[in-house]
Amino acid sequence: MAKIKIVINGFGRIGRLVTRVALQRDDIEIVAINDPNINAKYMIYMFKYDSVHGKWKHHHELKLKDDETILFGDHPIRVFEGRDPSYLPLEELQAEYVVEASGYMTDYARAAAHMQVN
Repeated sequence: MAKIKIVINGFGRIGRLVTRVALQRDDIEIVAINDPNINAKYMIYMFKYDSVHGKWKHHHELKLKDDETILFGDHPIRVFEGRDPSYLPLEELQAEYVVEASGYMTDYARAAAHMQVN
């Protein structure tokens, strides 16, 4: 069975929790994380030493490949820092779902930006 490919928009408390759960499942693949307020290096730090959810037990497997890619073990996850979710390349990433965890897209009109194709 093919994995469900997701993008996480927002890497605060909820985005990090979704990431933890998804990484422990065999049927979900995170293809990208978007957060306009933090870069990939800080995402790694926040995930490794999470003051809300605790230290990630596999923190030694978490690495920065380049400015746009985090490696969870050997699995690459693209990182974006965009405020407008309509610019996320969902088709290129082959993402099926977007987990809206930014706290900003709280109504249909804002959340619908995820469905716009550029």
